[in-house]
Amino acid sequence: MKIPCEVVVWQVLPLIRRELARELVTAHGMTQAEVAKRFGVTDAAISQYLTQKRGGEYSSSRFYPQFIEEVRASAARIAEEDADFGKEVCYLCGVVKKIGFLAEIYQEKTGCPPPKCEEVFSRR
Repeated sequence: MKIPCEVVVWQVLPLIRRELARELVTAHGMTQAEVAKRFGVTDAAISQYLTQKRGGEYSSSRFYPQFIEEVRASAARIAEEDADFGKEVCYLCGVVKKIGFLAEIYQEKTGCPPPKCEEVFSRR
């Protein structure tokens, strides 16, 4: 059984990077090289995000519109306010969990309902 953290690493983080890269290039006019530098990855990785070779396809999810709203706000902070990329990714990861998107992705990828995190953290 996969744990939710594995789903975050293999599905959610690439999705966040892809959508941030797309927004920074298309809406904020940043080059792939500029985005790659901010992300700490290669230009080729950004190219793969932009051509949807990385990041999965979740645009049909009922959570996607709310997620994209938050991505747009984060991209604006990165582009216009020089916000820290890492902090924005952590924020977006929290959004994915909070709105139920992570649970949906987890169920889709594993065929099982996700474990309840509050049960895990409440144990001593």
